[in-house]
Amino acid sequence: MNISKDSSSFVLLTDIVPDILLDIRYYSTFNFVGERIRGYEAPLALLTEQAALVLKSVAQKACEKGYRLLIYDAYRPQRAVDHFQEWGDLPTDIRMKRYFYPNRSKSELFDQGFIMRKSAHSRGSTVDISLFDMNKGQIVDMGSNFDFFGQRSFADYTGCLSDEQLANRQTLRDLMVTHDFHPLKEEWWHFTLNNEPFPETYFDFPITLSKKY
Repeated sequence: MNISKDSSSFVLLTDIVPDILLDIRYYSTFNFVGERIRGYEAPLALLTEQAALVLKSVAQKACEKGYRLLIYDAYRPQRAVDHFQEWGDLPTDIRMKRYFYPNRSKSELFDQGFIMRKSAHSRGSTVDISLFDMNKGQIVDMGSNFDFFGQRSFADYTGCLSDEQLANRQTLRDLMVTHDFHPLKEEWWHFTLNNEPFPETYFDFPITLSKKY
């Protein structure tokens, strides 16, 4: 695996899209691990400049429809992915199970590919994203929480979702796909830029306030 610590091709997403909303879950303790994840030293979202500029176009179109974009995660340091793996080696640490994987054993999260040893996020052109409805003043209902590990989070899941939830997912998908991002079928929130600039490079510099991007 090609690892780089060079952050020169990355930008702060809020510098490119000032009205974007951030809910950086891996900086908080409200995530499937239950603690701040290694490498998240500030609640910021970074992307490659190419991905950020395309996302700016997404944000503009979303605004026309009455939405703002909400980011849960963007660039993810490789050390954060390593942290997930280390957590996976602690079978008794299931403190967040009821919130994020109530119907699966912890080992299944890795065996079934919900958590990987390499993440597209570490290549710098992938976002975990949702929509905020400006008219209602609330996050749109997508039918499952971010990082819920189960079929309910699959992009094509119909199951017990309401017509509104299905429509919300389709709105997000249309916005992203139309602007050159491709989805991940297992996660309605996950999109990667087509023709990403670093398809074979995984980055491992921390997300911090003390660094200029």
